[in-house]
Amino acid sequence: MGRLDNKVAIVTGGGNGIGRTTAGLFAKEGASVVIAEFDAAAGKDAVKEITASGGRASFVHADVTEPDSVQAMVKFAVDTYGKLNILHNNAGGSTTRDNIITEVPLEEFWYAIKLNLFGTFLGCRFAIPEMVKAGGGSIINMASSFAIMGVPKQDCYTAAKGGIVSLTRSLAVEYGHQNIKVNAIAPGVTMTDRVIKRSNGDPSAYDLAKKHRIGYGKPLDIAYMALYLASDESPVTTGVTHPVDGGASVS
Repeated sequence: MGRLDNKVAIVTGGGNGIGRTTAGLFAKEGASVVIAEFDAAAGKDAVKEITASGGRASFVHADVTEPDSVQAMVKFAVDTYGKLNILHNNAGGSTTRDNIITEVPLEEFWYAIKLNLFGTFLGCRFAIPEMVKAGGGSIINMASSFAIMGVPKQDCYTAAKGGIVSLTRSLAVEYGHQNIKVNAIAPGVTMTDRVIKRSNGDPSAYDLAKKHRIGYGKPLDIAYMALYLASDESPVTTGVTHPVDGGASVS
């Protein structure tokens, strides 16, 4: 028996990094997984990896910043597997243009807000009605340790991820009576391929990295938190942002 047997999950940004690892873990635990990904090659490759291991997965091209695309993503999941139980709003990110508020380009703010906060908003907007039809479900939003502590020169990303934390709480209150859990994960420095590449394999130079007391996270560390929140093992856990950051946010 898998921890997600008979459940249907969407993982946005499921072709790379934490999303890909989480999608693979969900499938291993019995879920039918829709990998929603802007990078079609990466998304299709992730599906091949899951199906080669005996899991069930499908790819749908999705741009989480576009309402029609997100609505089509949810429709694809329901048309393909008959229902929707889990939404992991994993897609997001930042760029090296982020900076202090008085110097950052204004377009960077809207980029961060649209990709992270608006993308999460849209996923919830279109997934929740299908979860209600299914009798309930679990939404897992991707925040960041940046959202719960002060981090210099990341004012756009911090604002966007902070919005996700607040949205998570509001949705948990609004939809708890319909058996929908809404939680967020706040990773710290996580050794994804992108982080390894940016840091040349050594993220210790990052200001935030210096606060990690028990080491940097791996994508699988984040995926296991998502699995717990997606599963029936967390029936009364909702409205909470869960740091997975080596103790950085308590420093």
